[in-house]
Amino acid sequence: MQIEISSVSKTLGTLHTLDNISLHVGEEEFVVILGPSGCGKSTLFNIIAGLITPDSGRVLINGKDLTGKTGKISYMQQKDLLLPSRRLLDNVSVPLLLKGLNKQAARSQAREYLPVFGLEEFSDHYPRQLSVGMRQRAALLRTFLFSREFLLLDEPFASLDAITRRKMHLWLKEIQQLFHSAILFITHDIDEALLLADRIYVFSERPAHVKREIKLTPEADNKAVKAEILALLG
Repeated sequence: MQIEISSVSKTLGTLHTLDNISLHVGEEEFVVILGPSGCGKSTLFNIIAGLITPDSGRVLINGKDLTGKTGKISYMQQKDLLLPSRRLLDNVSVPLLLKGLNKQAARSQAREYLPVFGLEEFSDHYPRQLSVGMRQRAALLRTFLFSREFLLLDEPFASLDAITRRKMHLWLKEIQQLFHSAILFITHDIDEALLLADRIYVFSERPAHVKREIKLTPEADNKAVKAEILALLG
């Protein structure tokens, strides 16, 4: 799946939030949007997911204009949004129910992925019984079961401690490579971006525009790239 965001602008109320944003994500790419807090990154994700419409510009999925259309790609927001009254297996089965599977079939299909996401032993647990890291794994599995081809991930690890976050980074890359997913990931953490990304889009302060697109390679000098990004954000 390929995603292209073409010349997207948005004003929320009187707040000019996005200013002519263009970017793309190719098949199996891991692309990171890096920018200061409050610059409009989450607003852009809401537009890509079809939850709100831009004032101008388009969202193209595999070349087809799907601006304002929901249900096409997966979107994981900052909070895990697990339902406290449902056990883990039933929480992660929700996207399959929305697709029309009956409860038994949805549970059966979701259960197959629990070992891959490190959740096999926790299927009967309620969210309150899970660690923050496990809750995020469950939320990511639920997102994945909606659509594995393209994932929008909005700072999914921001609430984790440094050690757990590092483990989750490595695990997420493994999941991406295993299932050949394309990922668009929001962060304001430069080190996180450098660890995960194939390419980075550096956003300005609000109203956000793309200040620089940076392609990372195994030979890249991360210290030099980090210094460049700090200068752009400074």
